[in-house]
Amino acid sequence: MATRARYAVGALLAGLLTVASAACTGNGTATPDSFTVGLLLPSRVVPRWENSDKPLFEQRVKQLCPHCEVAYANADDDPTAQRQQVIAMITKGVRVLVLGATDHRALRSTVQEAHDAGVPVIAYDRLADGPISGYVSFDGVEVGTLQGQALLKAMPAPSEDRTVVMLNGDPTSSNAASYKRGALSVLQGKVRIGRSYNTPGWSTDNANASMTAAISALGPGRIDGVLAANDAIAAGAVSALKSAHVRRLPPVTGQDADLEAVRRIVNGEQTMTVYKSFRAEAEAAAAMAVALGRGEQLHTIATTTTDSPTTRRIPSVLLTPVAVTTANIRQTLVKDGMYTIAQICTPHLRSACEKAGLTP
Repeated sequence: MATRARYAVGALLAGLLTVASAACTGNGTATPDSFTVGLLLPSRVVPRWENSDKPLFEQRVKQLCPHCEVAYANADDDPTAQRQQVIAMITKGVRVLVLGATDHRALRSTVQEAHDAGVPVIAYDRLADGPISGYVSFDGVEVGTLQGQALLKAMPAPSEDRTVVMLNGDPTSSNAASYKRGALSVLQGKVRIGRSYNTPGWSTDNANASMTAAISALGPGRIDGVLAANDAIAAGAVSALKSAHVRRLPPVTGQDADLEAVRRIVNGEQTMTVYKSFRAEAEAAAAMAVALGRGEQLHTIATTTTDSPTTRRIPSVLLTPVAVTTANIRQTLVKDGMYTIAQICTPHLRSACEKAGLTP
């Protein structure tokens, strides 16, 4: 019964897609330079999705295909809502989907339904299960490796007695395991992992609760470093440490180069972040989407392939992340146009910015 229902849904979606495509042209003829791309992002908790990825993707699609449109939806960390958004876009006639999955396993059947309806799916930033046609992201293990290396460098003199708290990402994200694996490849055998927590939804509040628990268990003065998987998690960790009246904050890592995180770095409250060029990622995904929408292959865009639990040799673009500290904010984030000095250096950070060489 379940199998028959799934095929019925697939057939219905395929029929709706055919009708919608015909409606776009009036005679059912394909229009390679006039179609809609669906962009589905996972969350609003992490600022990058709405502030960077969405506008950069839309801009690049328009440059590559002036008559194309982008339909957008944000799932707010709800896999059920994202599934409904995918189905709605297919029924409206999108020709290709770019999916930042809320839960790579939960969306597997939805990706299959899109495939059955003739709509290719590009996995964006997070590899999803199912018949994915393309994948754009960063090397997740390298992200964790950069975090672990920076943490070791920033902690007191080498000693296996150093205690680290690990605040990992959301376990439903395929990237979180890669970040953790990369970090542990550096930290294991060189520090003691005092506590390790997952952070559902990459939530600052959840990270704050976990860090508070770690402080209570280990003692506020016995934490030598915090491996925070991203900047939202780092914000929760720093807040908890301050609430516990820790006078000298231990090194805290991050990821995503959120503006508030960059300010914390300048102010000495966060050690580093990992910068992933959202422009490069969004533009690669846009190029894939336009190519697939035109019925073209991805071999001229993809630089490698990736295997998922369900699909082998997915054409992929895997970009290189960069560790950012006070020493290279200007050479990375400012140079790339991510932020201006004026945006980073608010009045209360003027002295810290001068010390870091961040002056106009």
